[in-house]
Amino acid sequence: MMGNAYVIVVDGLGVGAQEDAKEYGDEHMNTLGHISQKTGVQLPNLQKMGIGNILPLASIPENENPLSAFGKLREVSAGKDSTTGHWEIAGIQLEKPFPTYPDGFPEDVIKAFCEGIGVEKALCNKPYSGTEVIRDFGEEHLKTGYPIVYTSADSVFQIACHEDVVSIDKLYEWCEYTRNQIMVGKHEVGRVIARPFTGKPGSFERISDKRHDYSSLPPQNNLVQKLYDAGVKTYSIGKVADLFAGEGFTQYRPTKSNAEGISQLLSLMSADLDNSFVFVNLIDTDQLFGHRLDPEGYAGSLREFDRAIPAIVSKIREGDLLIITGDHGNDPCSNSTDHSREFVPLLVFPKGVAISEDLKTGDTFSNIACSVAEFFGVEHDFPGRSFLN
Repeated sequence: MMGNAYVIVVDGLGVGAQEDAKEYGDEHMNTLGHISQKTGVQLPNLQKMGIGNILPLASIPENENPLSAFGKLREVSAGKDSTTGHWEIAGIQLEKPFPTYPDGFPEDVIKAFCEGIGVEKALCNKPYSGTEVIRDFGEEHLKTGYPIVYTSADSVFQIACHEDVVSIDKLYEWCEYTRNQIMVGKHEVGRVIARPFTGKPGSFERISDKRHDYSSLPPQNNLVQKLYDAGVKTYSIGKVADLFAGEGFTQYRPTKSNAEGISQLLSLMSADLDNSFVFVNLIDTDQLFGHRLDPEGYAGSLREFDRAIPAIVSKIREGDLLIITGDHGNDPCSNSTDHSREFVPLLVFPKGVAISEDLKTGDTFSNIACSVAEFFGVEHDFPGRSFLN
């Protein structure tokens, strides 16, 4: 049997501000460091892997004999969002960032959107928190039927609609139209996102498992597509496939929560896979706790993942590769609900496959793409270098 490679992205898990973080207003961010200091979180299994060796952590000591090779990776692409981060992990470096809209979308964009889907107007059209936007505009949406359109510091066009006003299937149609007809050319955002919600005024709730991301099409020269074209079976767990517009995956498994993502991963690992690449995103840390400035919730989500580490490691066969990393930061101990420009952690198991136990600071997230491509013997021209023997 041929080996399998598993890449687990803990969404929003940063390990300290990058050298260029000041350009993004993020010079004081340190997601994992601040959570450790603020909550005293204990992560015994990740500690055994060596996460405390990557940076000083108040509640997680170094390990003299870590199970994994350890280090951190620098993002070189312009941006700090999930699409940019996952694309760089897959070997795509963006010199030009996706467009953002700190003052809302231009009038011509909103006009084209409304005319295209057949509504008179859109509500909000500002950068907004996803929970606050339905609180502040949800009642008007119920009365008028007008969709709520908003953005964030990321390159996103988000459409929120109550499921009783606009069916989820209709919302998906609107998003697909917006992706393909409106947010193109100079307005090609990283993602158009469907944000359905439910409930009554004063108690609206997002239907997180029905969220759907419509990504910009990635360049074909990326790790997932290269592996797929070479005959490697490729699996997405969580929102990964959405970030690659569904391109290059043998199978994708959407998830409602980190618990389900971990369950799906363990299920695949028990299925006698061979010659397979499994790309996992665990979103709760970012979506539920980072954006909502909830360090205790974030810490709890990390503990949930930590408890799963022994089961995951036990299913790694001889000849397999496991990589744990992040895609950007999202410091819940800050005053910002946005992503942050941070290094991300790198744990490589088993450590014997790595060039050294201490991998220090890699020049790009794309070191992962180089390493996984090398693992499967697939030729590539990704930027970066492999950290494997």
